[in-house]
Amino acid sequence: MCLIGMRYIEPPHIILRKGLTAGIEYPKLAEHMSEYMAKTLFYTSLLYLTTTDHKSAVAKYCGNVELCRHTARVVFSDPYKMSEYNRWTTPYLDADAEAVREDNILKLEVAELKSKFCERAQALIHGDLHTSSVMVTTDSTQVIDPEFAFYGPMGFDTGAFIGNLILAYFAQDGHADKGPDRKLYKEWILKTISDTWNLFYEKFTALWDKHKDGPGEAYLPAIYNNPEVRVLIKQKYMEELFHDTLGFGAAKMIRRIVGVAHVEDFESIKEASKRAECERKALNFAKTLLKERKKFHNISEVVSAIKDVDK
Repeated sequence: MCLIGMRYIEPPHIILRKGLTAGIEYPKLAEHMSEYMAKTLFYTSLLYLTTTDHKSAVAKYCGNVELCRHTARVVFSDPYKMSEYNRWTTPYLDADAEAVREDNILKLEVAELKSKFCERAQALIHGDLHTSSVMVTTDSTQVIDPEFAFYGPMGFDTGAFIGNLILAYFAQDGHADKGPDRKLYKEWILKTISDTWNLFYEKFTALWDKHKDGPGEAYLPAIYNNPEVRVLIKQKYMEELFHDTLGFGAAKMIRRIVGVAHVEDFESIKEASKRAECERKALNFAKTLLKERKKFHNISEVVSAIKDVDK
């Protein structure tokens, strides 16, 4: 038997993506989302769980096969081949879509990410953590739509959220004639991207430190029992998670521009040529980020790269 618990999320909560399109600032967003991701990912991983508990949880959530297959197809496969489901802002992005399909290095890198998505049961992830899966007010942040959840790579969640914030950034020029100054708003988005990762890093590693002598069997205290080795392990683990975040985030961006399901950030830009201009910047950045993700050492370098593309 199963029990479904539901909660009414009261007004004035709205879908985050709609708020980002409208140019609304959410001062607690980075704080709340970093907390959510740090706790859900850490406490369902081998950093906290015993091998027995972790394997039991993986088995419990292994039945979500069809939605995992769907995600793998629309994120890691369809954008890189001719598919009846793909669409883009034609004719403006015809050459750009073809360039994605013909980019061998891009295909090589996305294959590595697909393998991780399909094979690495690192933690219980939301599985679809984009900005339409979050409802917000200026004081409250609620994550919704968990139907894609399964045990997968942590970076797929952190990447999905940050990647969609980057999409929101590149869409802002298409909304410059609506509401508040979008130049200032773009700076707020960049700050939120930076704060989200930095706060996540801080909270996640704090949980790791707190439970370093706990039941988690990823790094046994009897082996990793001195400060130097713990620092080295933490650096290596978080570096890989950072690069996974960038790679998965980039893949999620690409699929939203030349794949099956697009986003309101761009779709609400009525003038097709202007929409395509915004999408092209996002697509070019995403391609670079996916292929060169391991060259980035911190989120500040990513933010600088976003600004360079936007010049």
